[in-house]
Formats: sequence, C-alpha cells, structure tokens
Amino acid sequence: MTRWYWRQLGGMLIEEFPLVKRTATQARRLLDGLVILGEIPQVAGRGTHVDIFGKDVVVVQTKNSPLGMYLMGQTLFSLQLIEAFQPRSARAVALCAKDDARLRPLLEAYEGCEVVICPPEVCQTPAPARSRQRSGG
Repeated sequence: MTRWYWRQLGGMLIEEFPLVKRTATQARRLLDGLVILGEIPQVAGRGTHVDIFGKDVVVVQTKNSPLGMYLMGQTLFSLQLIEAFQPRSARAVALCAKDDARLRPLLEAYEGCEVVICPPEVCQTPAPARSRQRSGG
C-alpha cells in the first residue's frame, strides 16, 4: 500500500524511516514511509541515512484496515515529530483501506494531515494457504 501511494507522488521513498531512536527514556518510532519530493524516483534501502533538512517531505502511516484512531494518532504525531529534522515542508498521510466519515474530518482539521484511501485491488490480502492434509495409511 505504501509503495502504491509513493508511485502516485514520485520522489525517494524510505521505508521504515527511523523517526525516533530508542533510548532509556523513549521507544523507537518508525514511519511506514517517508517520501522526499523532488528526488529521483527510487526506493532507498533500509537503513539508508538521508538528511531531509530543507526538503519537502510526506510522512506516510499505513494500515490495511479502516481508518481508526490508532492510525490517526500515528499520523498526527509523526507530522509533529518530523519537524525535528527541519524539512522545508511536511505533510502527513493516513493511508488505509476504508474511510470513516466521522473520523476523517477530525484528522483533516489539522493542517498538513490527510486521509488517502487505497483502492481495493491494492489492499487485497492473499487468502491464507491451506494446510495440506495427509491421508492416513
């Protein structure tokens, strides 16, 4: 889902971007995706260090489920946390499989936050593999 959205934007995608490092007093926080606009379209390898100072970025938090408060919180607070990196501009996207008419306006009331609904064909999950039954004998 994150890569589908990135293809709509272009730029450089960094998956699992380390937003906050783990310390004795704080947990590690990762973004599902960070898109740096204006860069050559590519997916950067995990662990790639990129300086986003002065760049235009899009923070992406993704859930293959309906829009919910957990995803909304991740999106809103990720936008606030990315400011420590001093990008020129930042916006945050809650990428999900289904909209919620009551919740969407609450998130989008915050400047820079938006909800994007992924098409059903992108959100489909493969059917669980059937276990092979052995016949007695």
